[in-house]
Amino acid sequence: GHGAWVQFPSFFAFGMPTFELSAIISMLIVTLVIMTETTADIIAVGEIVGTKVDSERISNGLRADMFSSAVAPIFGSFMQSAFAQNVGLVAITGIKSRFVVAAGGMILVVLGLLPIMGRLIAAIPVPVLGGAGLVLFGTVAASGIRTLAKIDYNEQKNLIIVATSIAAGMIPIIDYSFYANFPKWFQTLFHSGISSTCLMAILLNILFNHLQMFKSKTEVPEKIAETLH
Repeated sequence: GHGAWVQFPSFFAFGMPTFELSAIISMLIVTLVIMTETTADIIAVGEIVGTKVDSERISNGLRADMFSSAVAPIFGSFMQSAFAQNVGLVAITGIKSRFVVAAGGMILVVLGLLPIMGRLIAAIPVPVLGGAGLVLFGTVAASGIRTLAKIDYNEQKNLIIVATSIAAGMIPIIDYSFYANFPKWFQTLFHSGISSTCLMAILLNILFNHLQMFKSKTEVPEKIAETLH
């Protein structure tokens, strides 16, 4: 009930930027995880709205995500991410127009200048937020399961990648103190199930699908035939 109704954000509220190598490396890895999540969200939204998602569309989405991430710290905010909750909202509401999304973005910019809205949202009872979150996160999980269902699990490589990645992501959820004795930078990256899963999936995909020594031998005759052709 107290405070200003309208207020502009402070520039560099936490001080001017400082640069440390360990922090830069950690944030680069976090950025890679965020880009992976954004890619998955773009693909999921494309499936929901029935739009073809190609490499150009994914690239444009990642550019927008990273540009906003570069601007956000000026206003004292965090890196930006295409939250999976928004995928759930699109699926639940059935609203697929990009103009509606753009108008919603403009409304959020205006609301960001109204601190009273933050206090109003903070007053919403936790059970109400929990009820809404139950549907939203469930929808996100269902979209992820639908995407994973398209994978060919007859290939042992795919089965290992999915199984190991999910298992790695469950570790910090089941036991939050599992990485307590690891270095601080390692805890920063792996305390989240999302980042653990993303990193494991990326590394295993590179290992099994991009390093020549681990590729299936059946690919060799195919490549020879393509070359001859």
